[in-house]
Amino acid sequence: MCGIIGIILADSQGTVAHELFDGTMFLQHRGQDAAGIVTCGNKGRLYQCKGNGMARDVFTQQRMSGLIGHYGIAHLRYPTAGSSANSEAQPFYVNSPYGISLSHNGNLVNGKYLRDYLDKSVHRHINTDSDSELLLNIFAAELDKYHKARVNNDDLFNALKGVFRECRGAYACVGMLAGYGLIGFRDPNGIRPLVIGERLKSDGSKDYMLASESVVLKAHNFNTFRDILPGEAVIIPKNTHKPVFKQIIPKITYTPDIFEYVYFARPDSVLDGISVYHSRLNMGSKLADSILKHFNNDISQIDVVIPVPDTSRHSALACAVALNLPYREGFVKNRYIGRTFIMPDQKERRSSVRRKLNAMESEFNNKNVLLVDDSIVRGTTSKEIVQMAREAGATKVYFASCAPAIRHNHIYGIDLADTKALVAYNRTENDVSKEIAADKVIYQDLNDLIDCCSTDSIKDFEVGVFTGDYITGIEQDYLKELEESRAQNQKLKELGLGNSTVNSDSVKSEVDIGLYNSGDYAH
Repeated sequence: MCGIIGIILADSQGTVAHELFDGTMFLQHRGQDAAGIVTCGNKGRLYQCKGNGMARDVFTQQRMSGLIGHYGIAHLRYPTAGSSANSEAQPFYVNSPYGISLSHNGNLVNGKYLRDYLDKSVHRHINTDSDSELLLNIFAAELDKYHKARVNNDDLFNALKGVFRECRGAYACVGMLAGYGLIGFRDPNGIRPLVIGERLKSDGSKDYMLASESVVLKAHNFNTFRDILPGEAVIIPKNTHKPVFKQIIPKITYTPDIFEYVYFARPDSVLDGISVYHSRLNMGSKLADSILKHFNNDISQIDVVIPVPDTSRHSALACAVALNLPYREGFVKNRYIGRTFIMPDQKERRSSVRRKLNAMESEFNNKNVLLVDDSIVRGTTSKEIVQMAREAGATKVYFASCAPAIRHNHIYGIDLADTKALVAYNRTENDVSKEIAADKVIYQDLNDLIDCCSTDSIKDFEVGVFTGDYITGIEQDYLKELEESRAQNQKLKELGLGNSTVNSDSVKSEVDIGLYNSGDYAH
């Protein structure tokens, strides 16, 4: 899961970098591993700043001063398969043909095939393990087939047909062709979100923005926006400055990843016409129904409803209202600690929970508490939270999840865990209760969750993480590759080779081969 942004200003003398940086602040929750910005100057030169870390640390004032141009793209990286290296920070760049930079949110499930195809058929070198680099090179290879000094919109759209033909999985992308303009496109199942908006200037001209979530557009006064549809692309040339939309291939399905609404997106975003906030309120109300069933309509055993901050707050409040129970904030969160399931190993996750949350004894002491969380993944965090509640004096601890039991790997860009590391894998609700030391665990019903997010136009979602039935089909080969990759990365970390220059194809490079890198990120 990553955050992507693209902006093109009407004023060709303007500087877009500061707005791209500001936009990354609104999407920081989508990726805390690395950040990058690439801009394009009037003469077609690209300028880059990227590196590992939070956006505020990567984009210092000194580095930002070197990012010239009135259009550009940004990326916030969330690592998959446990990998982390500066060389995999985005946007990615290829100089041939024409100079292309790309930010990608999602995950391809046919990476092995694409790598072989690029190597043996079109002879393009791939320098990282990132499938985003594969996607970019597929696009570049398709565009290279025209052998033209200059391309036009039709050429770009036709090249994207090749991308949709060859790439399978989840992808929402914003790209930039040096000296030409911005490009945005979305996979034919609409798994990952992408929104476009316009901002009217006082002189009647318009700026345009593409982003992962609507909250970024609203914050920058892009008041007219819509979702890029599955299988659709948009080009915004810098010369005409008018967006051109085209349905590249017919949509296969319209199935957004339901985990966006459960956990990942900001509550103040609207994705595919669905309010994340109202979806989470609905989740709380539906969860209340499941809780009543589990307690045979007798909830006298529950004294108070307490959310696990932050994502579950709205659901927990709606649940408390539906159950007519007191709602209390029992955990105080340290806002400067990141998301724990992103932490690379179990020990780090356990210590991070204690740094992240502190229980208030007054809300737990001698009470039967119902804790509400957005989901239960590995169980490490949940077990620690249950223990904290008991240490604070709770008599009984019930744990409710706004999502169904997660028993399968997420393969479209959210790195949860290998299947066997999921706490609900091959376990019943009672088994999970024992595993996390809770008195009872209650999961949301899958059909109820789907109802919580559905609208008149969207009633189906990617739910493979709960069912094992993925929207792109059976992906056993990819799942095997994923587990091998995670195991390899973990082994390298344990050996201290993560950033080494040891002569091994398994070791990731610390830096990339790319264009000019702004400030002291230059190499």
